[in-house]
Amino acid sequence: MLPLPSPRLVRRFLVAAGALAVIAASGDWAERHELQTKTEGLRQAAAAHVLGLRGLVERHDFLPHAAGRHPDVQALLRAPRDAALRARVNDYFADLQSTTGAAALFLVDRAGLTLAASNWNLPSSFVGESYRQRPYFEDAVQGRRGLFYGLGLTTGQSGLFIAEPVRADGAILGVVVVKISLEPLQAAWQRGADPVVLRDSHGIVFLSAVPEWLFHAIRPVPAADLEWIAEHRQYGDRTRFPVLPWHVEARAGTPGVVLRTSVANRRMDLLALDTPLPELGWTLTVTTDMKEVVQARQLALMLAALAVALLLLGVLYWRLREKRFIEQKTARIELERRVEARTRDLEEAHAFRKAMEDSLLVGMRARDPSGKIIYVNPALCAMVGYSADELLGRRPPYPYWHPDDHEKHERESADALQGRAAPHGFESRIRHKDGHDVITMVYTAPLVDAQGVHRGWMSSVVDITAQKEAEARQRDQEVRLQRSARLASVGEMASTLAHELNQPLMALSNFAVAARALAAQSAPRDLLAGALDEIVEQSKRASEIVKRVRAFINPQRGQYERLAIASVITHAATLLTPELQRDGITLQLSLDDGDASVRGDRVLLEQVLVNLIHNAMHAMEDLPPRRACIELAAARVELGVRVTVSDTGPGIPPEQLDQIFAPFFTTRPDGLGLGLNICRTIVEAHGGFMTVENRASGGAAFSFTLPTVP
Repeated sequence: MLPLPSPRLVRRFLVAAGALAVIAASGDWAERHELQTKTEGLRQAAAAHVLGLRGLVERHDFLPHAAGRHPDVQALLRAPRDAALRARVNDYFADLQSTTGAAALFLVDRAGLTLAASNWNLPSSFVGESYRQRPYFEDAVQGRRGLFYGLGLTTGQSGLFIAEPVRADGAILGVVVVKISLEPLQAAWQRGADPVVLRDSHGIVFLSAVPEWLFHAIRPVPAADLEWIAEHRQYGDRTRFPVLPWHVEARAGTPGVVLRTSVANRRMDLLALDTPLPELGWTLTVTTDMKEVVQARQLALMLAALAVALLLLGVLYWRLREKRFIEQKTARIELERRVEARTRDLEEAHAFRKAMEDSLLVGMRARDPSGKIIYVNPALCAMVGYSADELLGRRPPYPYWHPDDHEKHERESADALQGRAAPHGFESRIRHKDGHDVITMVYTAPLVDAQGVHRGWMSSVVDITAQKEAEARQRDQEVRLQRSARLASVGEMASTLAHELNQPLMALSNFAVAARALAAQSAPRDLLAGALDEIVEQSKRASEIVKRVRAFINPQRGQYERLAIASVITHAATLLTPELQRDGITLQLSLDDGDASVRGDRVLLEQVLVNLIHNAMHAMEDLPPRRACIELAAARVELGVRVTVSDTGPGIPPEQLDQIFAPFFTTRPDGLGLGLNICRTIVEAHGGFMTVENRASGGAAFSFTLPTVP
């Protein structure tokens, strides 16, 4: 005889059985409740879709009847060969189609031939096509309203066709048909989360949110139906309609069914609800994923299991409470001792960290994800001039942002808060509280706590103002050294040139003076005296140029004066007038600001213009005289006045633009390559700068800018 189980074991068994029963009942209740909720949602979704379908049909339902009553439509059916009448009906249908949003509108005579259509002017026009095999035509020509969904015989595009007979004097003259596209509705379904399908009376799906289900049937299509579909070409050339990959399972207590199928290669269980549309002969099926039903059951099971477990744990806890009370008291005393020790360690660590941060020369700034400043160190406060109390809690814009760089600060701050800050840092100009500018380099990195949670962004700010000033001084020194080198090179050649040319030019001047004295003794020699006067003037000018070049090499000898830029330009142009006329070159002056004044040496500035004009003349040697043109312009700019000499020649090759001012660089076989270098040196000696560029319309443009004087 087997021994009886102990009462303690029986109680444990009963408790376990009761717990399992409670858990199972909870899961069943949650599943039924979620199914009811899903079913109600499907009813509402089906009602909305049905309302939309019926509204779409009803919105266009009046069109065939209204169009058939138009006098021109009836007249065209009586006189189908009248071209003017056909054109008016085509325009009338096109206007109706555009106004109502229908896909197409067309008129068919009793033989099924299309006489007019809204798309008469398109390659896919219905005009001239026969639709006598279409069911809607057969119904309408017999006096009934025709309603048919299928693929278009001409365009191959699906649509709903509504046909109405055109009656006059008790007779049916023809048929007016409107085509409604349901593709926008299908596109909206495809964007939804839950599949929706629409099938015809044969059970064939012709609209679906799942493209793979199109032209599939819920059951095998009978041979008679297939013959009817092929005869009327309802779905084009399709003759086979495979059965949908649905495994249907009925659920007790709900009007819907469960579809086990595959969508986009993913197995899914769907709760489906059918809604018939008898006036259209269609059936609408709306679905929703059963995943939430399964999740609700699983969640209920887990919650029930958790509740039972908590209840059991509560009982166990109550039994252990008394036993552990003394142990907890002892543990609490030990814990307080450890907390006190740990607190001392943390205070010491905090004090050490603060001392270390206070000793840093680099500014430190921490911000939360929204941009609020949550920490600054003394180095940053000293850098910007604001105390920690003035900075903590501030959001952009920060008080130390430079007012001239406000947009740049906003952009850099947004990039840093979104994790797009440059890893190598970025340069930023800020404004100290006392008003002076500070140039900084900012490096930003994520701020992550001990648990690995991203708390914001930490930035290191380095003051590089002194470094930038040193770099500026170095660049200025390099510019000065380069200028001195150019001056030394040009000075050596200018001194040689002055030494060689000064004596012959002065001798020429002396001879010219003597010739003028001889010519003055006799009145008929006035012409000789005039020519000799010109020789005297030009020889003195040559001597003056040599003297000014030497003065340019030795600035202490320069003769700087206030000059009207217009007078310098006009005099230089006058000097070259004979040469320009000889070569047939047109010189155009454009002085937008002739009153501008500069401080400089007239002869040297005129020599710059003469050299640039000569270069332009050489550049246009191969051009016909009517195309050769030089434009000499002066205009006020922000930095002073800019003088430009432009030509219509071939321009400068792009690869030579960087070398054009280099000493001894020339594109002419007989050139020395010093003219442009000397011009740039003269302009820079006057405090200006010189540039060159190719014009978009052709030719080159040399410009120099000089500072103006009040």
